[in-house]
Amino acid sequence: MTPTSFAMVMLAGLIHAIWNIAAKKAGGDGRFACFANLLLMLIWAPVGIYVGWQVVPLWGWKEWSFIVASGVIHNLYFMTLLRGYREADLTVVYPLARGTGPLISSFAALFLLGEKISLPGVCGILAVVTGVFLIAGGPGLFRAAMLPETRRRIQQGIYYGVLTGMLIASYTLLDGYAVKVLLMSPILLDYISNFIRSALLLPVVLRDLPTARTLWRAQWKYVVIVAAISPISYALVLFAMQTAPLSHVAPAREVSMLFAALLGGHLLGEGDRWLRITGALCIAGGVIALGIG
Repeated sequence: MTPTSFAMVMLAGLIHAIWNIAAKKAGGDGRFACFANLLLMLIWAPVGIYVGWQVVPLWGWKEWSFIVASGVIHNLYFMTLLRGYREADLTVVYPLARGTGPLISSFAALFLLGEKISLPGVCGILAVVTGVFLIAGGPGLFRAAMLPETRRRIQQGIYYGVLTGMLIASYTLLDGYAVKVLLMSPILLDYISNFIRSALLLPVVLRDLPTARTLWRAQWKYVVIVAAISPISYALVLFAMQTAPLSHVAPAREVSMLFAALLGGHLLGEGDRWLRITGALCIAGGVIALGIG
């Protein structure tokens, strides 16, 4: 991985952790996702128009197929993530989601995209997986899942975390192919697919406008954060994928859990901070190994 790609992934990780904490604090549902998508379209319209003015008219059926598929999968991902945040702790859902997805997508990239990985890269992936397990609660996670008072919340966190991770792997492979093979602009891929996401979610808002207005008044600050910075995070990752192997970039993104472990545990009052910091350090070491490999 080049120094530039590595720096992109590190910055993307910090931004990703920040907007996920905002989404967790909002406690939103599909309407929150729709608010964020619509505001994102407005905020980033000048960039989308500037980059796509001459490019989008040249797209054929293949490019538009990837746009639609990306929008659908990203919607499923965000809805599942928000549901997990309502049902369980961020420090269970987030690491499982962010760990499962890159693990699946990395191995899929090795087999489907013909990528190769070095010994430091393999060690890096294993370190990331270990860190994910520790941040999610380590052995205590399974003990807590057996206790009546915490069973449901932990089990819900595991379920939604893993399901979200599978969706992350799906859109990572799909979007990675689009920017690496079809050479689509990372900015346009994310921005234009947002129109698909918004169209699919808008009926949820229109079905009950009074409730939507109430939720907007309560959540608008968090909506602004997600809409303003989440596209930066993912665009940086897509740019990194253009010059570095997907099997390296996907796990390296998990440096975001280093920030989430430090910020989430403090801001959200979720316990086991030292265990999660240890896991985050494992992830940081794994990310460095991936950068070297």
